[in-house]
Amino acid sequence: MVEVGYAGDNISKFYDILGVAAIVLNLASSVLDTYQNIHARYGNILNIIEAVTVLFFTLDYILRVWTADMLYPDAKRPVLKYIFSFTGLIDLLCFFPWYMPFFFPDGAVAFRMFRVVRIFRLFRINAYYDSLSVITEVISGKRQQLFSSVFIILVLMSGASLCMYSLEHDAQPEIFTNAFSGIWWAASTLLTVGYGDIYPITPMGQLFGIFITFLGVGIVAIPTGIISAGFVEQYSKIKRLSEIAQEIDIHFIRLRLEKRDAWAGQSIMSLKLPRGMIVAVIRRGDKIIIPRGDVVLQPDDILILGAEPLRDDQHINIQEILLREQHPWNGKAIRDLDISRQAFIITVRRKNKAIIPNGDLILHEGDIVILYTQTRMTDALTLDI
Repeated sequence: MVEVGYAGDNISKFYDILGVAAIVLNLASSVLDTYQNIHARYGNILNIIEAVTVLFFTLDYILRVWTADMLYPDAKRPVLKYIFSFTGLIDLLCFFPWYMPFFFPDGAVAFRMFRVVRIFRLFRINAYYDSLSVITEVISGKRQQLFSSVFIILVLMSGASLCMYSLEHDAQPEIFTNAFSGIWWAASTLLTVGYGDIYPITPMGQLFGIFITFLGVGIVAIPTGIISAGFVEQYSKIKRLSEIAQEIDIHFIRLRLEKRDAWAGQSIMSLKLPRGMIVAVIRRGDKIIIPRGDVVLQPDDILILGAEPLRDDQHINIQEILLREQHPWNGKAIRDLDISRQAFIITVRRKNKAIIPNGDLILHEGDIVILYTQTRMTDALTLDI
């Protein structure tokens, strides 16, 4: 329940909505509480909202600790792994500082500062949306390149600070007092366009400042390009995986159970389906059921059956024949048809009904006859399966 649920898991979905609502309400109350007029009028209501949401965060943390062995089934100590994980620490800091003033009243102000950490709980919303998850995956996948670009920026900032100290120390000894006094100037120049509180006044210092400014435009573009390339790669990967999934996907068929069908009233495990065939989904009225073995099939259920698709070396030629008004098969029984012994009629579609034929079946105008044959027949559409 505490993990992100799929569309059909109503309990987990409700808990997801409740969790997002608690995060938004908690942060909104914290922000509104900073306005003096709102605090004076609605301070009690905001405190109640904060207390209720913090209580929810506390219960949520207890549930996550309790179910840690399901989240980390392969870990030796799953509880400790969750507690010391990034999300575990954020979950703890979301509610723990709220309780501390009750035990240590003298440190209330300090503990209140720690409550700012709850804003990191917004990262939990990242799990509910695929588009936000892509951002996390891109940053995680490109972390080595991003660390390298940050390292390059730090090296250039240090070098620029040293150079500017050498050029400007004599002219501005009170500003460029030591080798690292120009770090702030280098950071604001490389990463922005300068803050304006520290700037060179000598001709050589100004010339060097122009060079650093141009260099900063290219330096900032490095992490931007890395992240942009990461997005392109991630979306290409998702598209490629979806294409592969379509190529190796299971083939599905749809059928509706009727009262006279032998499967009606039986559980799925009692059907004894052949190996490799599954009942993937059951639609019962407006409900979609992901079935287990003990699910009992009912009349009017719509079953989606899945099986392994044919491989490329197992093509079967099937022909489809629509019986028009002048077709010679109209009004004839299947046993009386003049067709090859190597031809087999698989099924007959009559209006919206599929008929498994026997020799006594009379064909009518408008029927669609599906047959397997190795010979070409006139008025037949060949389907390569």
